[in-house]
Amino acid sequence: MSSVEEPRIAVERDGAIATVTLSNPGKLNALTVSMWRELARAMNALSAEDALRCVVLRGAGTEAFAAGADLAEFAKVRNNAGQGRAYHHEYVGGALKAVGECRHPTVAMIHGPCVGGGLELACMCDLRIAGESGRFGVPINRLGFAIAYDELAALLLLTGRAVALEILVEGRVWEAKEALAKGLVTRVVPDAKLEAEVRATAQRVAEGAPLVNRWHKRFVRRLAPRPAPLTEADIAESFAYFSTGDYRIGMDAFANKKKPKFVGK
Repeated sequence: MSSVEEPRIAVERDGAIATVTLSNPGKLNALTVSMWRELARAMNALSAEDALRCVVLRGAGTEAFAAGADLAEFAKVRNNAGQGRAYHHEYVGGALKAVGECRHPTVAMIHGPCVGGGLELACMCDLRIAGESGRFGVPINRLGFAIAYDELAALLLLTGRAVALEILVEGRVWEAKEALAKGLVTRVVPDAKLEAEVRATAQRVAEGAPLVNRWHKRFVRRLAPRPAPLTEADIAESFAYFSTGDYRIGMDAFANKKKPKFVGK
């Protein structure tokens, strides 16, 4: 019998506080299709529990929150525009929606890399507390593909236009202190104190009036700016990269651990 732990979503409870853990050992907790789907199910189930008062979202261990999606799956589950649309709208979008619409306050606990889809998940949480090892970014322009609209919405509502564009077009990965200065995280603490700080934060949230906390979440969502509805042409354009040579160049470079040389076609 294999001793290798399979990618999974783990849920633990401590009184009125639940902890949801992203676990993909050996891959910095990168999310597989099964993890995206299970995360959505877990968050929707927790949201329905009246006795719950706070949810903590974290990565397993202390090496990473989540290094985005597990790119090793892409050749099978996300290799053309049709698959890409299903992958991003159904799997990734479903998980982001479940985290963002959870009735209970949510806190992201961030060690190490929190990039790509990992950062998008953290952005959907109400609070983001990072250790000094935290690293943040969405360097997908190095892979030759664009962010999906659902995922951009998660980023844009938190960061605003200027910071979102800096993240996406420069493709740089930021240290925790820079992320704090630009409003991407709520606070930064030494790694050794991160778990205690998150635990104390969740306890403070849980000691508040639960109905009031839920109302405040609804009020903020109600007042958040809402973009015009996307057209079918908008959505199709967001997956046009599948037909470009640059996408193949980017994915090949990633697989072979080399620097891509994009040609703009």
